[in-house]
Amino acid sequence: MIHPDAFIHPTAIIEEGVRIGAGTRVWDHAHIRRDARIGVDCIIGEKSYIAYEVVVGDRVKINSHVYLCAGVTLQDGVMVSAGTIFTNDRFPRAVTPDLEALWPSEPDERTERTLVKEGASIGVSTMIGPGLTIGRWAMVGMGAVLTAEVPDFALMMGHPARRVGWCCRCGPRLAPGPAPVCAACGRRYLLEEGRLRERED
Repeated sequence: MIHPDAFIHPTAIIEEGVRIGAGTRVWDHAHIRRDARIGVDCIIGEKSYIAYEVVVGDRVKINSHVYLCAGVTLQDGVMVSAGTIFTNDRFPRAVTPDLEALWPSEPDERTERTLVKEGASIGVSTMIGPGLTIGRWAMVGMGAVLTAEVPDFALMMGHPARRVGWCCRCGPRLAPGPAPVCAACGRRYLLEEGRLRERED
């Protein structure tokens, strides 16, 4: 079901069974495959591809030329920058071992699941390996190649990506130390056993 308050560009391709929430905008030449679910107030950029049964939360920004393969879930408030590519098959082949048939594109037992948690940002032209979790409010730098799990609030850069620091909910990098305070917004954090968490006091 497509909500009547959603905007769909006339050149976009929306397949059967897709659900799109109120206020979401789907721009030119985007392609959303069957049974994908898109939340409210999202932006789907031009020429982006969203595969079968992908789940996109509310207020998600997907920029142009993004490839979301089957098995991907984006929670609320995620940002996926232009040219980002997700993958879902650790041992990809075009054909069956006997060369008699193409492997199907639909999700099956080989499809690995990727979860991008709330508030995370993924930089331009990032490559994301299969079966990963990207933590809450993490930030992945442009051109990174992700091959491992990403902790909450982690700042990731490189090929393969490594954690180079921590970032605040509001975006800026946090100063190093066991109890960083964001210089921009004043939010306070604690670093314990290699994980950053927000202070509750």
